[in-house]
Amino acid sequence: MKITVQRSGGIAAMTRVWSVEAVSPVDKERWLPIVEACPWDEAKGQAKTINQPDRFMYSIRAGQRRATLPDRAVTGPWQELVECAKAEGSESSGRLGSRR
Repeated sequence: MKITVQRSGGIAAMTRVWSVEAVSPVDKERWLPIVEACPWDEAKGQAKTINQPDRFMYSIRAGQRRATLPDRAVTGPWQELVECAKAEGSESSGRLGSRR
């Protein structure tokens, strides 16, 4: 399972991307509970909320799941997923799906 967190916006309007490849059974055992704890269905309404100026937006992918969240909604299980991806994933700048 590939997990990708893209953070865009902020004062500098820079985009940063963190990616994790959970391929081995050990990796999947670690990441699956973190991914499944996130309220993916509830996140669908979050993308439609008005983005605040100079705040971050997060686009999160985990396997077939997708969510776009404003900075203020990245709490609880979402925050754990984002922080783990930032700490353990490989970082790049750019957009989701871009080839670098």
